[in-house]
Amino acid sequence: MAVTQPGTNPGPSLDVIAIGRSSVDLYGQQIGSKLENIASFAKSVGGCPANIAIGTARLGLKSGLITRVGDEQMGRFIREQSAREGVATDGIVTDKERLTALVLLAVEAEGVSPTIFYRSDCADMALEETDIDEAYIKSSRSVLVSGTHFSRPNTEAAQRKAIRIAKANGRKVVFDIDYRPNLWGLAGHAEGFERYVKSDRVSSKMKETLPDCDLIIGTEEEILIASGADDVLGALKEIRRLSPATIVLKRGAMGCIVYDGPISDDLEAGIVGEGFPIEVFNVLGAGDAFMSGFLRGWLKGEPLKTCATWANACGAFAVSRLLCSPEYPTWAELDFFLKNGSKHRALRKDEAINHIHWASNRKDDIPLLMALAIDHRSQLTSVCDELGVDYKQIVAFKRLAVEAAARVADGRGGYGMLIDERFGRDAFFDAATKNFSWIGRPVELPGSKPLRFEFSQDIGSQLVEWPLDHCIKCLCFYHPDDPAELKSEQQEKLRTLFEAARKVGRELLVEIIASKNGPLTDDTISTAMEELYALGIKPDWWKLEPQASSAAWKKIDAVIARNDPWCRGIVLLGLEAPADELVKGFEATLAAPSVKGFAVGRTIFSDAARAWLSGKIDDEQAVTDMAGRFRELTEAWLKTRGLGS
Repeated sequence: MAVTQPGTNPGPSLDVIAIGRSSVDLYGQQIGSKLENIASFAKSVGGCPANIAIGTARLGLKSGLITRVGDEQMGRFIREQSAREGVATDGIVTDKERLTALVLLAVEAEGVSPTIFYRSDCADMALEETDIDEAYIKSSRSVLVSGTHFSRPNTEAAQRKAIRIAKANGRKVVFDIDYRPNLWGLAGHAEGFERYVKSDRVSSKMKETLPDCDLIIGTEEEILIASGADDVLGALKEIRRLSPATIVLKRGAMGCIVYDGPISDDLEAGIVGEGFPIEVFNVLGAGDAFMSGFLRGWLKGEPLKTCATWANACGAFAVSRLLCSPEYPTWAELDFFLKNGSKHRALRKDEAINHIHWASNRKDDIPLLMALAIDHRSQLTSVCDELGVDYKQIVAFKRLAVEAAARVADGRGGYGMLIDERFGRDAFFDAATKNFSWIGRPVELPGSKPLRFEFSQDIGSQLVEWPLDHCIKCLCFYHPDDPAELKSEQQEKLRTLFEAARKVGRELLVEIIASKNGPLTDDTISTAMEELYALGIKPDWWKLEPQASSAAWKKIDAVIARNDPWCRGIVLLGLEAPADELVKGFEATLAAPSVKGFAVGRTIFSDAARAWLSGKIDDEQAVTDMAGRFRELTEAWLKTRGLGS
């Protein structure tokens, strides 16, 4: 860690701090429907400054947020999601007296999105001067203030304090005009989508702010309200009279124009970035994505034309997708789009871009995964049948397995569980309290070939009930030499599962067992994976059986590198092999950096399960036995990687 010498200034640690609104957006999931008829909603962080903080973080800037949230679940969601996105949360204040703002939205038609703001005495509108910490403002190269927070004396005072501190310390001031008439009391509750109501009161507040700004961004309507003028050209000239700032005029599908000097009589005489013709799906939040893209360039010293191009591209992503902040691009995604474009006018239908969006937004890196698999069903019911034991005992035993894994993990990262829904619901509840890095659950009908899902073939309807952090695991008995009809049927089932996983936002682990269906050569598994990749199936994880040689692992590794460099990796399965055989398999995987760990079950729990179900050992003995075996495997794995325990 670098050491700062006494008397030196380490400089700003953040690029931008956004100040103002934060809310929980509830987006209607039925497209083309009136808000009155919406039946289900998708939840996300919203509010102009919160969106921008997330959008800039995704693009590689170091961003922070100053706002207030309620002391309840929605407020904690905003704080926790902001942190997951990489946003500094030091400036998020918890208000114990007020609720977090909510916004309900729907996409009724192209460009028509009825909106209801639930903001009566909400937390973010209680922001005040004391919430602005001087040291925090000085820690950033720029601050972003937003129009809505000039609508009340307390929020206005907070923003003006931030501006004073920023100017006194040579920081940049960015102004997002962010005009919503009904948030100024100028339109009714049902008019949340209304963009412009002329108001001298609003204009006077905006005009007071303009002289302090370095960058001003707004739509045509927002430029009008900020200046008090009646036409766009007159508005630009009035803003320039008051401020030397760079002015960016957002013009929706027409892109934007940047003015960095005197305003001529030709509205088009500015800097124009490259535009991107795309289908307009939902315009809400597009301006915040636009601002994020512009700031990525502006704060890194890029030419204004480049800034405008990046802003236009980010706006294009937003209007082509449903939600606000969750849909904004990462830098990897934006860079891919700028270099390659898309054959789809509806970017949400571009599989290559969507995969980068999905993979580059996974929040928790898992470079190591050692999982105890207790998702077995048929194996345990067979033991119960043999012993004459009620299946209800399996439920209790799986809870003991969770306790055993938790003892080994001891709160450390890199440990996980595989648990089934049929017998493991109580075990899931236990696992949720144990701080595991990863939890997976199976969807396959045990032993099925061709592949079938366990509870219903309508897999998507099952997955929506799962916690977001539960990974789908699907075992498929698949061999490249399978008959064509069988192979086609299984491929179609896996493709359906992959599409469902992406639709509902859950990670997917595909487990391939080929050795029970034919010979296992150095090419078998790599060929099987290549065939699935060719169908567009890109699992987040693979679970594979031990291979006979380093050559086989190298080929597997090469297939992943060719087809999906975003893949999280491979975990090794056990197939009830003795522990010493598994350890030999661990060593062979050193040839494949993609192998991140193991997910082993029967090697760990089989003996304990039989003894416990037959009444020969008690709970503690069963836990101790399983923990001991799991610990031996984890220590062996760590030793092969030179990591120690």
